[in-house]
Amino acid sequence: MRTKLKPITDMDITPEMSVNELTSQMFASGGFTAKKLGQACEILRSMLKEKNCTIFLSFPACIISTGTRGVIKKLVEEKLVDVIITTCGTLDHDLARVWKRYYHGDFLMDDADLHKKGINRLGNILIPNESYGIVLERKMQPILRDLYKSGKKVMSSRQLAEEFGHRIEDKNSILYWASRNQIPIYIPGITDGAFGAQLWLFRQQHPDFTVDVLKDEQELSDIVFTSKKAGALMIGGGISKHHVIWWNQFRGGLDYAVYLTTAEEYDGSLSGARIREAVSWGKVKESAKYVTVEGDATITMPIIGVSMLRANRPARD
Repeated sequence: MRTKLKPITDMDITPEMSVNELTSQMFASGGFTAKKLGQACEILRSMLKEKNCTIFLSFPACIISTGTRGVIKKLVEEKLVDVIITTCGTLDHDLARVWKRYYHGDFLMDDADLHKKGINRLGNILIPNESYGIVLERKMQPILRDLYKSGKKVMSSRQLAEEFGHRIEDKNSILYWASRNQIPIYIPGITDGAFGAQLWLFRQQHPDFTVDVLKDEQELSDIVFTSKKAGALMIGGGISKHHVIWWNQFRGGLDYAVYLTTAEEYDGSLSGARIREAVSWGKVKESAKYVTVEGDATITMPIIGVSMLRANRPARD
């Protein structure tokens, strides 16, 4: 029996080693979350090498307020993902940072004092009012008027994200690259944020302006049912994660799945639910390659991102 066991291998790091070499050693180390992160990189590389595998990427808005936005942007720029499902706040932060800056802060700052100064705290990120709601209203309303005048009065969240992406010239933006690389972004909770609030505000004077969320669902249905294989990199839980696994259950489940989370499992939340729970619902196949990696995505995603960049993705049919 013991001869069949796989021994633990110590990591042997060097200044010259690549990220792929490092993650392979992390996997071989058997070391708790290090092994899981190494396994996640292997699964993602397998997804990328699989011809005609549709790769879904889901994530919450919070990380887009940080420099991890650059990791997501790079995956989109290099066409390493095919479909994005995210939250309204992603549009908020991505667009706001096109036009204004966010700043370093601290988790232990005086929030009442920050409020008096018109500064919002997101973890240890500081977002002045003029860098968020104010600039979004000033910049978004003219774009919405332009869309409306051109006859675009009924649009899906995917179309809105694409239209805004076409109208900005900042190459640091996720929307910029998604629109140019024709990678659809779906926002099932489109009204839950500053972007959504501006849509509501615009409709006060244009009552025939509408967001057609069911058009998004039809497109997702078409994507899912025409995918020969499907994989997902899901960062955090909530509506974006659930929308990925919900739609993929109708094709028999995901073939590959990597989930990054900091949430606990004991409360029964979707954020805390490990991938193995999705297998019971048929949202991930019993035969799928999958792993849940516990840890802060601002730490794990840069490692995963570099590993994905080193994979050679074959041309799609």
